[in-house]
Amino acid sequence: MNVAPAQLTAAKLREAPRLSREFFNRDPVTVGRELLGKLLIRREGRQLLAGRVVETEAYLGQADPAAHAYGGRTTRNFVLFGPPGHAYVYFIYGNHFCLNVSCMPEGVAECVLFRALEPVCGVEAMARARGIQPSPSSSIAQLRIISSGPGRMSQALGITRERDNNKDLTSRASDLWLADDGFYPERVMATPRIGITKAVERPLRFAIVGNDYVSGKKIG
Repeated sequence: MNVAPAQLTAAKLREAPRLSREFFNRDPVTVGRELLGKLLIRREGRQLLAGRVVETEAYLGQADPAAHAYGGRTTRNFVLFGPPGHAYVYFIYGNHFCLNVSCMPEGVAECVLFRALEPVCGVEAMARARGIQPSPSSSIAQLRIISSGPGRMSQALGITRERDNNKDLTSRASDLWLADDGFYPERVMATPRIGITKAVERPLRFAIVGNDYVSGKKIG
């Protein structure tokens, strides 16, 4: 399978420091921007699967009409009101799971949605999880459908509400976490959020300029 984008070994992933709770204990605009280029890693048995974060969206809690926390605390969104650095996973359109991470101190229900990843380790396993048959001649156009979108990336990494909701992404015991291997994107851009109907004008979507794996059209 032609996986031309820079690939990382499992050893390199294990060496990369995990993001701390302090990283997430900030406003989601800052966290959403700074998550670009970081690694989202899943331990699946003895195998590691990983993607580089290339697109995120910030949601501003009870002050944001597009946020799940806008109407207050519920049995669905309680994770958002808890400590920072926890996974909030929800089901949408009857067939997609979406991954968010809680931000800000406990009681302030803000978060960042992960919208797209560039696959960097375990790509063939991620493709199979998406029902894509690996091929030596796969192009970037074919590879990008592995994880270019919140539902696609969740399926590629086996993220579900039952398995991952309220999981502490900063814990060393977690099988899902974020890490920093020192990569820093040259340019990022803020745009209006997509796929929503309220507060659509706010520039709270962040993406790496020129990256092939963002959802929708490449930016820049």
